[in-house]
Amino acid sequence: MSVPQEAMHAFMDKPSFWQRLRITDWIWAVLVITGTAFVYQLYSSYMDVYEQGFLIMSAPALIALGWNWRAVQPLSLLITAFSLLGIWLYSGNIASAETVFGLKYLFSSQSAIMWMSALFVLATVFYFAGLIANNEFIAKTASVLTWSAVVMGFTGLMVRWYESYLVDPEFGHIPVSNLYEVFILFCLITGILYLYYEARYRSRALGGFALLVISAAVAFLLWYSLERDAHEIRPLVPALKSYWMKIHVPANFVGYGAFALAAMTSSAYLIKYYYSHPSRLVAILVPSFIFLGLFTWIFARTAFGKTAVEGSLLALAFNAFGFALAITLLLTALGFLLMLPSTQKALPSLEILDDITYKAIALGFAFFTIATILGAMWAAEAWGGYWSWDPKETWALIVWLNYAAWLHFRFSKGWRGTQMAWWAVIGLFITLFAFLGVNMFLSGLHSYGEL
Repeated sequence: MSVPQEAMHAFMDKPSFWQRLRITDWIWAVLVITGTAFVYQLYSSYMDVYEQGFLIMSAPALIALGWNWRAVQPLSLLITAFSLLGIWLYSGNIASAETVFGLKYLFSSQSAIMWMSALFVLATVFYFAGLIANNEFIAKTASVLTWSAVVMGFTGLMVRWYESYLVDPEFGHIPVSNLYEVFILFCLITGILYLYYEARYRSRALGGFALLVISAAVAFLLWYSLERDAHEIRPLVPALKSYWMKIHVPANFVGYGAFALAAMTSSAYLIKYYYSHPSRLVAILVPSFIFLGLFTWIFARTAFGKTAVEGSLLALAFNAFGFALAITLLLTALGFLLMLPSTQKALPSLEILDDITYKAIALGFAFFTIATILGAMWAAEAWGGYWSWDPKETWALIVWLNYAAWLHFRFSKGWRGTQMAWWAVIGLFITLFAFLGVNMFLSGLHSYGEL
């Protein structure tokens, strides 16, 4: 079959990638290269050959990212400016965090991360309010809040990296070494991924869904920080003193963030589907409520049981039960609001929701595969073997097999629709257990990350 003449001309007249670049894109490239060269000149003597390689390779990667998604350019510049300001305000003295106004309330790692947490929660409320009220101004405000949260969160991580060297040069490390730090990373990566799809599909209707899981992570982050003083900077355990950590952990959390986004997009898919098929809704409501309540109760019971200093077993169970009931009722009320006709009209079509879920899982699977390979290589260096069937490794394999099967059935069988959406939602709970449940309930070679 011949290609229509008009299509041929449209393809030939379309500007190439290089022709689409603007003068600001070239300025961006120059700034990234200049900054990378400056950092290399200043700190290369403190880096090993692998770290130098990471730094050099990060420049073209960041340039390409900024060229393909221009929002990254002002985002990176703001993060850099705020991070440098925070570092400058310290003046080499960690005690300045409590005496300098700009650090105490804005740019110390703790202050910036608290801002990130508050902004993410506010953005979640605004996204849902904008969706339910069908108000574009509220939705735009939510988007601004989300971008602001990402800026403050990354600023907090960058300043925390510097703070670790101020506390003790021997403590200095990239802030991806414990549950507190990686939960921040999870929030930021999930937020960034959502913002990309928001721009790609030009719809803010899914913001509340995506940020709901981020708000849950923020709640855990605040609890973990208050109960365990997790925000304190401590020395690395020997197994984590490796360049592998710098690439294995971020790659892992791109996977986790993408899987979380896919699950929340699938939740929107299911809400929209069952709105159109109310006769099927009753059959899934009761088991869903029971599962949600039981899951929340188990988590709350474990958390309260570990943190309570005194109190009877009955009191602990009541606290956990009350918490689980409150969360279940809150999400149920939200679900009914999302069933309003105006809300349903604002949600993207089932085809778009399915497409976002697929792309998010494909992205997450690619990065999770890379992270698993990197983890095996790290294990060989640290413990002398690529695989030891440690609980964390075993559950990582279960997560990998789960999403490999999801992609396989989509490609080979052409599966679409509700069964794949439910699978993606259940996959989030499997991933959550691999990420957090193993640390709570099991022990092994990765016990340095236990809750």
